[in-house]
Amino acid sequence: MLEGQTAILNSGYLSAKEAIQILQVLRTSSLYRADQHSYILYPDRSLPRFIRKNLIPHKIFKQSKLLQVLITSGDKTVVQRDVGGGIHFNGAFRNALELKQALKRIQQKDLRQLADKESDLVLKIYEDLFDHQSFTGRSGTFYKYEGLGCIYWHMVSKFLLAAQENYFLALRAGEDDKTLTQLKTFYYDIRSGLGLAKSPKVYGGFPTDPYSHTPAHIGAQQPGMTGQVKEDIITRFGELGVEVHEGKIRFITGLIRTEEFLTAAENFTFYNIRDKQTTIKLERNCLAFTFGQVPIVYHLADEERIVVTKAKHNTSTISGLTLDEKTCNSLFNREGKIDRLDVFLKLK
Repeated sequence: MLEGQTAILNSGYLSAKEAIQILQVLRTSSLYRADQHSYILYPDRSLPRFIRKNLIPHKIFKQSKLLQVLITSGDKTVVQRDVGGGIHFNGAFRNALELKQALKRIQQKDLRQLADKESDLVLKIYEDLFDHQSFTGRSGTFYKYEGLGCIYWHMVSKFLLAAQENYFLALRAGEDDKTLTQLKTFYYDIRSGLGLAKSPKVYGGFPTDPYSHTPAHIGAQQPGMTGQVKEDIITRFGELGVEVHEGKIRFITGLIRTEEFLTAAENFTFYNIRDKQTTIKLERNCLAFTFGQVPIVYHLADEERIVVTKAKHNTSTISGLTLDEKTCNSLFNREGKIDRLDVFLKLK
C-alpha cells in the first residue's frame, strides 16, 4: 500500500537509484489512478454484495443437521432459503455473538438439544463465511472515507515529501545530474496530481481547499484543515531550498523552477522583525518570501551571490549561496540588524 512504500522511502536506507526504482514501480502499479493522476491508499478490488457473501456453500450446509432441520421446518431464526434455493444466515446478525444468542432462543425441545450440540459448528460456519478476523476497517470494506479505490490526500502529500527528501539525500550524496533530474521529475509528477494543479472539474472540488479523500466514483470529499496542509507547506519551503547546515544557512536551487518567478513587477507586503507592515517592490524575474520575518528576494542571474542589506541601507556581498555564521546568528536571534537578503540564483 502507499503508506508502506512511503515509509520505505522515508527510511533513509535506500540509495537514490533504489528510490527511483520504487517511484517507477508505483507509477505503473495498481496504486496509480490515471483519472486523477495520483495514488490510492490501497489496491482496489470489487467486493461481493452482502447477499452473495452471505451464501452458505451447499457442501458446508450439509455438514449441519441443525441448519437442514431449520430450513425444512421453515424456521428463519438462524437461516433461510432464497427463491433460487440458496441458503443464507439471518441478515440481521451483526456478529457471531448475535448468532449465538439466536441459537439459545430456540425453544423446541429436540431442536434445543441439536442447537446445543452443533452450536460450535454453526458458529464456525458463520465465521468461516464472513471471515471477521480479517476485517481491516474501511480500507478493505468501504468505497469512501479513505477506503477501496480512494485517494487519501494526506498520504499523497507524505509521499510527495518523501520524494523531495530523497532528492536532497541524493544531492548531499553527490549523485550525478541524471539521477537528480529523475528524482526531481518524479517529485513534480506527484505534485502535479494535487488539487492546486487541477481544474474544479477534474478535482471535483475547490482546488485551493484541502480535502480528505477522493473516492473512485465521485470528486474530492470532506474539505477542512486536513493533515495534507502540513506536508504541503513543508514541501513548498523545501522547493525554496533554504537549508540550515552546521549553523549556516545555504540556498539549494535544484528544485526551484523558473515559472515560480514573477513575469511582471509586483509589490510584496509582509510584517518585518518589528511587526510593522512593510511593502517592497519586486521586479520581473523575482520571487520573495520571509525567513524569521526578514524578506529574502530571489533573482534570476548569471552569477550566484547574496547581497545583505543591513540597517541604514548598508550592504555587503557574499560570493556563492551560503551565508556567513555571523549573519546567520543575527537572523536566528532576530536581532533586527538585517533588513533584507537578495539571493541571486543561476538556475539550469
